Amino acid sequence: MRAWPERDVPDLSALGFGRGPAPVVHDTASGGRLTIDPADRARMYVCGITPYDATHLGHAATYLGFDLLQRVWRDHGTRVTYVQNVTDVDDPLLERAAETGTTWEALAERETDLFRADMTALGVLPPDHYLGAVETIELVVDLVADLRKRDAVYDVDGDLYFAVHEDPAFGDISGLGRTDMTELFGERGGDPGRAGKRDPLDCLVWQAARPGEPAWDSELGRGRPGWHIECASMALQYLGVGFDVQGGGSDLVFPHHEMSASEAQVARDGERFARAYVHAGMVGYDGAKMSKSKGNLVLVSSLREQGTDPMVIRAALLGHHYRSDWEWTAADLTSAEQRVARWRTALATGGAGDVRRLVDDVRTALADDLDAPTALAAVDAWAAASPAGSPDADGDVSAVRAVLDSLLGLRV
Repeated sequence: MRAWPERDVPDLSALGFGRGPAPVVHDTASGGRLTIDPADRARMYVCGITPYDATHLGHAATYLGFDLLQRVWRDHGTRVTYVQNVTDVDDPLLERAAETGTTWEALAERETDLFRADMTALGVLPPDHYLGAVETIELVVDLVADLRKRDAVYDVDGDLYFAVHEDPAFGDISGLGRTDMTELFGERGGDPGRAGKRDPLDCLVWQAARPGEPAWDSELGRGRPGWHIECASMALQYLGVGFDVQGGGSDLVFPHHEMSASEAQVARDGERFARAYVHAGMVGYDGAKMSKSKGNLVLVSSLREQGTDPMVIRAALLGHHYRSDWEWTAADLTSAEQRVARWRTALATGGAGDVRRLVDDVRTALADDLDAPTALAAVDAWAAASPAGSPDADGDVSAVRAVLDSLLGLRV
């Protein structure tokens, strides 16, 4: 599956600003902060969309957060291998296709194309490997077969389940108790009440073919993958165990990231799946988390169709820390429009702020757990020190534009 086009990123070191610091991020599993500074290459896996109604602002906020992480690494001089998936066959997609009278293939292709267009417009750097579940079924089959040989997979009426407690570390990522796990598993696509399972928390890795649903022939029988095993298989194939960051929204901590990690760890003899688990907060609207199931969506594509500058959308989202839960209102857009307008005025008149201080302040903020709001405030301070008609030698607007583009992904 193709990603969206690569975007040129200015190299601030080539402009005489040296290299920025390595990023420090909050790790969900430990509850602490980790500096992620690999010697050779940073490896990151971020869970992608299920393409049946893309892209709402909650999606966009998540992917902007991890876009910042990739930019901080690059600015530090670290090469990055970034993998993102598309769950292009799953129950919600099949249900939406049936509701709308289209095929699941056409719906997945249309919404994935829209997602690509939204990411391009927002200036998000593409992943190196952009992978659909349908095109990587062989990876799932191989991983399930491996787990089966280790007696970690068993059969329930033709469906195959992973025995989560085969992984001694199961539960270490979320830190949840069994009651909370069971409740969330049921709410987020699991089937804790299914008869015949060894444990209510055991998760589906291969679903036997159902009438009228897509299925593929394999050594596991005719069927299709479960959700968690898809990401585990892709990450192992393209990043290996012990990669640097597993990312996604905070609603993926359990069960998705917990179960994906356990599947991979059992298959790799207990080696830790990822070094850090980094999660973005939830964006709300009309008093509830923005979600397809609730229908309370604000779509990036709709805002763009209404004529909203994508850089204003990006600035509005970056005005909130990536880990925070917050609610979108019209005021977010108004505030971002005013902010970007002030920056454009300062840039158009030559600027008079201290560019080196701006570079240092933005770098310091972003290296500190991707603190975009503080970074934006630093740009505000630069613009405020650049009154119209009073440019000076320190106000190199080309360098400021490079800072905005390279570190914040804002082309203004």
